[in-house]
Parts: sequence; structure tokens; C-alpha cells
Amino acid sequence: MTAGWFLCYDYARFCTGEWILLFVTLTVAEAQQRLREVLKPFPVEEAALPEALGRVLAAEVRAAEDVPGFDRATMDGFAVRAADTFGASEGLPAYLRVAGEVLMGRAPDGPLLPGEAWRIPTGGMLPEGADAVVMVEHTEEAGDAVAVLRPVAPEENVVRRGDDVRAGQVVLPAGKRLRPHDIGLLAASGVTRVPVRHRPVVGIIGTGDEVVAAEAAPGPGQVRDVNTPALAAAVKAAGGDPRVFGVVPDELPALQEVLAQAAAESELVLLSGGSSVGARDLTLEAVLSLPGALVLFHGLAVKPGKPTVGAVVDGKAVFGLPGHPVSALVVFEFLVRPLLEPERLGRLPLRVRLSRTLRSAPGREDYVRVRLAVENGELVAEPILGKSGLIATMARADGLVRLRLDAEGAAAGEMVDFFPL
Repeated sequence: MTAGWFLCYDYARFCTGEWILLFVTLTVAEAQQRLREVLKPFPVEEAALPEALGRVLAAEVRAAEDVPGFDRATMDGFAVRAADTFGASEGLPAYLRVAGEVLMGRAPDGPLLPGEAWRIPTGGMLPEGADAVVMVEHTEEAGDAVAVLRPVAPEENVVRRGDDVRAGQVVLPAGKRLRPHDIGLLAASGVTRVPVRHRPVVGIIGTGDEVVAAEAAPGPGQVRDVNTPALAAAVKAAGGDPRVFGVVPDELPALQEVLAQAAAESELVLLSGGSSVGARDLTLEAVLSLPGALVLFHGLAVKPGKPTVGAVVDGKAVFGLPGHPVSALVVFEFLVRPLLEPERLGRLPLRVRLSRTLRSAPGREDYVRVRLAVENGELVAEPILGKSGLIATMARADGLVRLRLDAEGAAAGEMVDFFPL
């Protein structure tokens, strides 16, 4: 017997001395824990900003310089000492001598003295001594002087050096998926290269005599391949690099050959279909044929997704996912995605109110597809009922609600955990 089997099965001996397997299931949390115990995080690499969009930071990033890097005006007008404008009004303006002009992209030629004003554009560098800017709309020029028609307070219409970001300050935390405005913040902070999580190559294999490529016209008894494109999209959305190895018929040698190739060329492997315990379910046997394969679990206390295989081969995770598309995608969300996006494990689920009573069997977690609605100012989850082979139910869902392991469902009006999709 393969040693790895002892991690996912119990054994019993009959009086004949023969050993048999007793199917044992794990909770999602237990499966996640086993994966964390044996798998190492993916490596870290560096990316320039043009290639960093959508990547996940592998470490916190600190600003290289202050933002803004100098005191600057936020309005077109005149840089002044605020005290020189106190009491000014349209009937009794404050008159200041125009002593200079700030040009964009250049430092002022000198300091601003009491009783003076400098013309300044939005974004211009404040001259030394200035602490406010009077908007041009509140002034009238008269020769070499300007009449200030309204007073300004200190710091009005200006931003100081470092008001946005200070050099050395953490601007983005580890685990952050970079969005366009994050890229802008990094550029402003003088950061042009960032440590990001490696994009792991994820091999995807479909199985089944009845499954044909999505582009093909299915014949009688055949179905289009739904899992391969759906899982490839899920991998890409989670920051991985999907590699498709096609659909393999229900023949053990063929599956072993493709699986060995995927395991050699990928850093994580997903098989869909054939993970249950029927005569034509070959995933477990194919996985165990790989050198050094160690099965961590076969079976989850979850619906949908119970017949799931989780294994490690040469330090790589190999999953046998159920053939039903909804089951495969639900298991992906809770077991595979956290490997690609570890920060998801630390996120608390949203709490929403259930619109109707749902029943479940104790001893397993049920994940029910729901759409969200707003009733009386709060979020309400409306279940979308349907079998795990009906992919349209997943497409209509905003997320999943969890029915607890130790309960027999949840009553209408009860608050439940919600996981967005």
C-alpha cells in the first residue's frame, strides 16, 4: 500500500486478515491546514510598474521619497503670507507688491517677503515664506500691485511637502493586488520596481469519455467541456498562469501519461472529473502512480464538492476536482484560490441576512449560491437553487453563503457568512 493513503483513509481488518478502505472526509478548514503544512509559498520576483498591474505584492512597499516633494499651490493665484491678507474685503482690499512669478517645473528665484505676493500656477512651488495662496478670482491687479479682495487662512490652497506620503512610510501592504491607482501611488513615491508573487503555472486537465472541446459540436450523450475554460479563467483571475492539457478519456494509461506531463511542466495541477469512487473514476489511481505522490485527503465534508482529491507530488499540489462545474468552482474558491492568493484566508466573510430557510445535513458545510438584494437598507441573500451540474446558477450568483457544519441549515432572517465570487 502507498504510504500517502494513510493520511486520508482509515483502515479496518476483517477476520480474513484483508484490509479495506473506509472513506473519511475532511472539513474545508482541515483540508486547508493540511495543504499549508506541506506546501511552500510560491517564490517572489520583481516587476517594473508597467508589468505590475494585477500582480500581488509579496512584501510591504515603503515610499522612497516625500509626496509631494515640495510645498505647492493647489489653485492659480498669488502666493502670500496669510497674515498680510487678514481683514481684506472688496470694500477695503489688502494691497501687496507683486515681487515675482513662479514658473512650472522651476524653483522660485527667491523668498517671499512681508507685504509681497508672487504669481503662481496650480502645482507651482511655493516660495520660501509663503503659507497660503489667494485664488486669482479674489484679486485685482493694479500695475505692480495686487488687490486682495478676500482674506486667506494659513495653509489655504496649498499642500506641504509630505502631506500625502512621507519617505519611508508603508504605502502598500503585502498581499495587495495592484490596481491602476496603486501604480500611480508607487510612481509618485519614487518606487519603480516592486516585489510581487510569482505567477505559478497551473496545469488543467479535463477527463471523461463524454466530454468534447467547447468548440466542438457534441454528439448524442456528449457534453461540451465547461470545466477547462472556467478553471483556466479562475486561475488567471487569481494571478496564476493557466496551461491547458486537454480532455483525456476515461483510460488510466492515457490519464497517467497526461498527468505526468502536467506535473512535470506545471507548479500546480487541476484535474476535473473522475475524483469519486466509481469504477470509471480514475483520478486517485492516476495521482498515486506519480513518483512520491502523497494523498492528503480524498473527500470533503462539503456540498457541493465532496469527491475532491488533494495530493502533493514533488512539492506541488495536485487536485482532483469534481466533474460537475459548480462543484469544481466551489472547491477552487476555498482550496485552490487561497494557494494562489494566500491573503484570502485572512479575510473575514461578509455577514448578510438570509431571505428564506435553507436545510442542510449536519456534519458538512453547504455552500449555497445566492444573489444579493437590498431590503430595508440591508443586504439580503436570495438563494439560487439548482444541482451542481447547472453552471447557469453559478453565473447568476453574486457569491456563496455558508451553512455551518454543526447546524441543520439556517432560518429565514438569520445572519450567515457570505463569500463574494
